[in-house]
Amino acid sequence: MTITATTHLNFRGDARAALEFYQSVFGGHLTVIAYGDFGMPKELPDADKVVFGQVTADSGFRIAAYDAPSHSPEAAAPTATTRENGLTLTGERFFVAVNGETADEVGALWDKLADGAEIVEKFGPSPFSPGFGMLTDRFGVTWVLQVTAAQAG
Repeated sequence: MTITATTHLNFRGDARAALEFYQSVFGGHLTVIAYGDFGMPKELPDADKVVFGQVTADSGFRIAAYDAPSHSPEAAAPTATTRENGLTLTGERFFVAVNGETADEVGALWDKLADGAEIVEKFGPSPFSPGFGMLTDRFGVTWVLQVTAAQAG
């Protein structure tokens, strides 16, 4: 049996822009279906919002997203904390982790995701990887990018 997990992101109206951005970073096929495509009357406020969206790349990268309906409760804003060792972390309950085989490969993804992002930890060598970094992108999603340790050694 094979099991795969796909990160599913929830947005407040910018899922389409986020998915288009992620496709520009990771490549692959973009699927976007709006609430109106499923029969919601086009004149309603959420009709053009994304009810299902996904980017799927040949590399194995896959991410899904949608826009929460406008009547849904707002999520709490993320916060940043600094630990005693000086490492800054976000208050998010999860991160999207992307692993690659080489620092060049992962660094190229980092450069694209960093456009408009808040850098949590700059991409570079770390004690456990020849390439590691953390950022919160322009859509508020926190990403961890690293060279896979098994591949590094």
